[in-house]
Amino acid sequence: MKRIILILTLVFFTTVGAFAQLENPVSWAYYGKKISSTEAVVYIKATIEDDWHIYSQNIKPGGPNKTIFTFTPSKDFSLSGKTTEPKPISKYEKVFKMDVLYFENEVVFQQKIKLKKGATVVKGKVEFMVCNDKQCLPPNEVTFSIPVK
Repeated sequence: MKRIILILTLVFFTTVGAFAQLENPVSWAYYGKKISSTEAVVYIKATIEDDWHIYSQNIKPGGPNKTIFTFTPSKDFSLSGKTTEPKPISKYEKVFKMDVLYFENEVVFQQKIKLKKGATVVKGKVEFMVCNDKQCLPPNEVTFSIPVK
């Protein structure tokens, strides 16, 4: 009898763990647009499910994991300035004992680039953490490849 209870307990926790890892409350979309013959803007949009949020790029140390964009170097373009974001929501979070900056529903980040040739593909990754009022999921990383024509 003890053996059956042990097996059922292991199956239950394995199943719950598998479902927790499948939870993905953020989807990403990408778009590149030329604004002149030598400049373009890359748009990186996060759509966030209800009751969840992702954090700004501008989180102070000691807080949650901030959103980080890493662009793969290329001979076809160079970054022009830093990745920008709209004004985030600011709220005190007891867990971190500090004000944190975050986004709900959706957010569009923008990165200007200087083109060294007419068309290119901007590649990179975004690292982010998503939380709700009950839990935070482990930090996640998504790669992107954005054509700019």
